[in-house]
Amino acid sequence: QVQLVESGGGLVQAGDSLRLSCVASGRTLIMYTMGWFRQASGKEREFVAAISWSGDSTYSSDSVKGRFTISRDNAKNTVYLQMNSLKPEDTAVYYCATKIGRVAGRPYEYASWGQGTQVTVSS
Repeated sequence: QVQLVESGGGLVQAGDSLRLSCVASGRTLIMYTMGWFRQASGKEREFVAAISWSGDSTYSSDSVKGRFTISRDNAKNTVYLQMNSLKPEDTAVYYCATKIGRVAGRPYEYASWGQGTQVTVSS
């Protein structure tokens, strides 16, 4: 079983940037597709972005396309989410997760989840 720990969240103003990190332990991440999801208070968990094990394939939701970039460093067992031009509607707890196979946006396809990191964007 892989353990995931997210970090990098915080309180920022609209238009600012943040970079989230997700560090894995217990297993190498190289065999997994990785995803970022978010969940705002009172709402369902929402797909943000995913990246294949090699990094060659990425997939982002329309709501973050052009602003957020997912990347990974398998040597460091770490996945990143670079978030630029943040908006108040990006406020949520952000989670990383693992899956086997192709990049996808459905939460039920992901097996292991971190505890999340809070991102709050003020207007």
